[in-house]
Amino acid sequence: MLTLSIKETAMSQAGSALRDPAGRAFPLPELYERVSRHVPAIEWPALAPDVEAILRLKRERNAVVLAHNYQAPEIFHTVADIVGDSLALAREAARVDADVIVLAGVHFMAETAKLLNPGKTVLMPDMGAGCSLADSITAADVRALRARYPGVPVVTYVNTSAAVKAESDVCCTSGNAADVVRALGVKRVLMIPDEFLARNVQQQVPEVELLTWAGHCEVHERFTPADIAEVRDSYPGITVIAHPECPPEVVEASDFSGSTAMMMNYVTEKRPSQVVLVTECSMADNIAVANPDIEFIKPCNLCPHMKRISLRNIRQSLKTMTHEIVVEEGLAERARRAVERMLAVKPTQTVSPRQAA
Repeated sequence: MLTLSIKETAMSQAGSALRDPAGRAFPLPELYERVSRHVPAIEWPALAPDVEAILRLKRERNAVVLAHNYQAPEIFHTVADIVGDSLALAREAARVDADVIVLAGVHFMAETAKLLNPGKTVLMPDMGAGCSLADSITAADVRALRARYPGVPVVTYVNTSAAVKAESDVCCTSGNAADVVRALGVKRVLMIPDEFLARNVQQQVPEVELLTWAGHCEVHERFTPADIAEVRDSYPGITVIAHPECPPEVVEASDFSGSTAMMMNYVTEKRPSQVVLVTECSMADNIAVANPDIEFIKPCNLCPHMKRISLRNIRQSLKTMTHEIVVEEGLAERARRAVERMLAVKPTQTVSPRQAA
């Protein structure tokens, strides 16, 4: 996980030789250098005022920006203080030292940050930034599953609403799902709502029967084995890395599968000369900034929800202190318990499922 301090991102840029096409000195040139491979020079002068305003507002509000790995490079590498996958953001949200948290991601991530920081102000720049997985299941659905499978613990993917988390025993992310399942120490688990994640995790925990729900990520469900075969035909020897929200057939056709943080670690440690990341497009862009010697080949798919977040609405969010995330305290307490249980799980640890209501 990359952490950028406000002090570092707001440092003086005097003396840089970077110039725009008209020969004028660039605003915030060191920040532009971070994203110059992905943001055309002609566009930066239009983006820089928002970056400057965000850096100033963060100081004034004692605020931090948490950004998911799927955020665009101009957010990820210039104004974000903490970046990572869902698990990393959840962990850091619980430790962050600020009065205000702006979540550059999707709604369930902002809710999770609020659950772990009930005394802080958590802001969502665009309330329309949702998630197809979160929309695929309701709290009533979970209660119905408990009635159908009495006594079977419920492991809920973090990509869900607070109301769904509140009906669950423990949450998980794509980075720790297998550990969470093993830690329960039972033979049968309801793993919801991502069907493909559950089926992929099933390969790692054959000793546990995983009961699934038919939820899918609209970004990852579109990838096919034919996509992988086409890339391998066009680029012999390429390394293929797939997110576990992809269909199992896609994961099987890949060289490695893991959460976005695991993908990033694999690339930086193994350093393949050519790689394709079978996930959201901004992942490759963000990793490429720190790894210019690695060639990233696409296909990829854009997440329309992540792309609703922009420098402009982050600036507006900090300026007007909107949109504030509020979770009813009774529901929040139950949902928080499921998230905290997830954060406490270690590979060898055992947790006990709560009694079904």
